[in-house]
Amino acid sequence: MRRIVRRPATDLPAELTRRLPEVLQRVYARRPIQSANELELGLDQLLPPDDLAGTARAAEVLAGAMRQQARICVVGDFDADGATSCALALRGLRAMGAKRVGYLVPNRFEYGYGLTPELVELAVREQAPDLIITVDNGISSLEGVAAARARGIPVVITDHHLPPEKLPDAEAIVNPNLPEQAFGSRNLAGVGVMFYVLAALRSHLRRAGWFEAEKLSVPRLDRLLDLVALGTVADVVPLDHNNRILVSQGLGRIRAGVGCAGIRALLEVAGREPDLLVASDLGFAVGPRLNAAGRLTDMALGVECLLTDDPQRARALAARLDGLNRERRDIEARMTGEALELLGDLGDPVSGQARPMGLCLSDEAWHQGVIGILASRLKERYQCPVVAFAPTGDGMLKGSGRSIPGLHLRDLLEAINRQYPGLIPRFGGHAMAAGLSLKASDFPLFQQAFEATLEEELEGGLPDGEIATDGELAGAELGLAAARQLRKAGPWGQGFPEPVFDGRFEVLGTRIVGERHVRINLAHPEGRAPLEAIAFNGVDRGWDGLDGACPRLAYRLDVNRWRGRERPQLVVEHVED
Repeated sequence: MRRIVRRPATDLPAELTRRLPEVLQRVYARRPIQSANELELGLDQLLPPDDLAGTARAAEVLAGAMRQQARICVVGDFDADGATSCALALRGLRAMGAKRVGYLVPNRFEYGYGLTPELVELAVREQAPDLIITVDNGISSLEGVAAARARGIPVVITDHHLPPEKLPDAEAIVNPNLPEQAFGSRNLAGVGVMFYVLAALRSHLRRAGWFEAEKLSVPRLDRLLDLVALGTVADVVPLDHNNRILVSQGLGRIRAGVGCAGIRALLEVAGREPDLLVASDLGFAVGPRLNAAGRLTDMALGVECLLTDDPQRARALAARLDGLNRERRDIEARMTGEALELLGDLGDPVSGQARPMGLCLSDEAWHQGVIGILASRLKERYQCPVVAFAPTGDGMLKGSGRSIPGLHLRDLLEAINRQYPGLIPRFGGHAMAAGLSLKASDFPLFQQAFEATLEEELEGGLPDGEIATDGELAGAELGLAAARQLRKAGPWGQGFPEPVFDGRFEVLGTRIVGERHVRINLAHPEGRAPLEAIAFNGVDRGWDGLDGACPRLAYRLDVNRWRGRERPQLVVEHVED
C-alpha cells in the first residue's frame, strides 16, 4: 500500500528566504537547492561545452565532413528523445552549412534498437553515407559500429545511456555517463548531448573561419531549445540545474510563439495553450503523441513533424500523430484489461490485499510497442517491479520492465544473466526501466529466475510505496495566487518534483467525467466557496465513491483555465482514509 510521507526540509540560503513567497520557500527547502544560483535559469549559467569530454573530437570529425561535403547520416531512436535529437541534429547541421545531411530512424519492428549491422546495410543502400552520427543511441552498438567501419564509414556516437564495459570502436564518443567523464551533469538526455555537440561544432567552425568563408551567419542555437526541452522532459531524465536551464529556455521560446511549427501543431491538437505551457504539458500531451509514431508505425513521421517549417504540413502531421496516439490508448486499455484479468486471483491492491513481489507477464496478442506503458501502469497499480513481454514474430519475445525505488532493474537483469548465461540475448536500461529480449520458449525459465532473484534482492519484502508531499497548505493558500506562483516556479520534473501537498478535506460530492476521471467538490477548510478537484483515472482507484467522506488527500495545486477564466484546482494524486 502507498502512504503519504512528508519530505524533510533543509535551511534555504538567506538570500532566498528574503525574496521568495513563503509557499515557495517551503517547497524549495524540500528540493536539492544548495545556493540561490541554482534558481538562476539563464543561458549564461549553462555548463560549458568544453567540459563534456568528446565534444572537441566530435566537432573536428563533423567539421571535416562538412568541408569535404560528405554525406552525413544521422541515426536516431524511435522515442521522443530520439526524434527530437534527430530533428535537432539536422536543423543544427544544416544551419551551420552542412549540405548533405539525411537521417534514418530504425523501425522497432524490423531493426530493433540502435545502430545494428542490418541498419548499417540499410543506410548504405538508401543514403551511401560517408559519416554516421548516432543520437540517443550507439553506446552499446559494438557490432553496428564494426559493420560501418568494415564499410569504411566512420561513426560518431552521441548518447546518454549507461555504457557497457567494452565501448564501440567509434571515431568519437560523447556520453556524459562514461566512467572518465568529469562533466557536471550526467543527467543530459540524448537531445541535450547533441545540443552540446552542436555548440562545440559551432565554436570549432567559428575559430576556423568557416562561417565567413561560406558567407553564413553564425547560427543561434538557442532557437533550437524548444526541441531540447521536449526531448529532455519526455525522456524523464532528472532535472538537475543544467537540465532545468535547457527546459526553462525551451519553454520560454514556445510560450513566446517562436517554437518550431511541429511542436506548436502538436500542442494545438492536444488542446494546450502555448502561452500557459509548463513542463508537464510536454511530458503528458506532446511527448505521447510523438512517441505514438515509434510505438505503432515509424518514428520518421514524428521527425518530419519536427523538421517542417510549413504550419499547414505540421498540422497535417500532428493530426496523424494524434490519431496514432488515440489508437495507442485503445491498445493500451485492451492490454491493461487483459493483464488485470490475468492477475485477478492476486487480489486488488485498491482493496488492501497483499501485493505480489513482482510481475512477469506475456501474451501472444500484446503489442510490442505498448508493453512499456503496460508495465508502467501495472507497476503503479501494484507498486512492485513489472516486466511485460510481447512476441516479435520470429520465435522471440521483446520485454519492457519498470521498477520501484530501491530496486535497480538493469542490475537485476544482469544478475539473472550471470546465473543463466545466454538466457537474455540482449538487455539494457537503468535503475527504473529496462528492455530485453529472449526466446519465447525460455519465458517460463526467465519468469522463474525473475521471481527467485527478486526474492533475494528484496529479502525484507517490498518497501511501502510512498507519496512524498511538501506538507499542508493553509486555507488562505488554497487560492489562485499560490497556484500561479507554483506553476511559474518550475520547471518541475524528475529529480525536481512538482510540489505535492496533503490535507484532510470533506468531500461534498463526486461525478465521473471522461469515463475514468473523477471531479470532486471539497469543502474549503475556512468555510469559503467549495474547492474544485480532479482525480485523473480516479475511477480505476475507486475514488468515485468518496461522497460524504473526509479523507486525507495528496494533491497538486494548479491553475484550471476554461474559456479565458482561471480558477484554482486541486489535482488529486492519492487518497488515504
